[in-house]
Amino acid sequence: MKRQLSHIALAASLLLVGCASAPSANPKDPWESMNRSVASFNDKVDDNVLKPVATGYRNVVPDLIQTGVRNVFNNLADMWSTVNNLLQLKPLNTAESLGRVVVNTVFGIYGIFDVATYLKLERHPEDFGQTLGYWGVPNGPYLVLPLFGPSTLRDGASLPVDFAVSPTQYINDIPTRNQVFALRLVSKRAELLKSGNMLEEASIDKYSFTRDAYLQYRRSQIYDGNPPDEDDSNDDPSANPAPAK
Repeated sequence: MKRQLSHIALAASLLLVGCASAPSANPKDPWESMNRSVASFNDKVDDNVLKPVATGYRNVVPDLIQTGVRNVFNNLADMWSTVNNLLQLKPLNTAESLGRVVVNTVFGIYGIFDVATYLKLERHPEDFGQTLGYWGVPNGPYLVLPLFGPSTLRDGASLPVDFAVSPTQYINDIPTRNQVFALRLVSKRAELLKSGNMLEEASIDKYSFTRDAYLQYRRSQIYDGNPPDEDDSNDDPSANPAPAK
């Protein structure tokens, strides 16, 4: 299922590359009309499937178990973050990420307990899209992917790599692998319930707010929270050498 979804995301990215850019008030979002349609579809799926399931999960499953599930998936994510920190030439973050994986896997019972945070080993989440950005690959246009939501052309194209190396991808039993993927999705959606409700209650254009927030968030991630002046870089990491870390 994960592989199928990643193929859908990549296909959508490639399809949009060949589409003519529509007039847009925001030059970072030339495909706004199509993106809004995809966002509307995602909202319907979320309202009718994901949000109700995530709400039930939050209300029924004990907090201790929810925390354990979240910790396990964070531990799995830290494995890939270790590799991406290494690819970005960040030796200290690489060592700390590797230390988290070892400590939580061994002493935290495969990550159920976050012992590493107790030992003050910080998380340094990195994905392949961030690695590409570090080495100067530009964002490309803003892109809303079916089911996956806000992205950019660069991040959408990097998704298959992130999925291919995910440890859960190597679970041989397909039903079990799908169940793990579904649990991860529900757990993540449950974390976002509060912020999602606040967004829906605000009198704003949800699409524009989500787009701008996502682009700012990813920009901050690429530069580890210290992005250069947007006017100087034009929000394009390739305009400058790889950011100093």
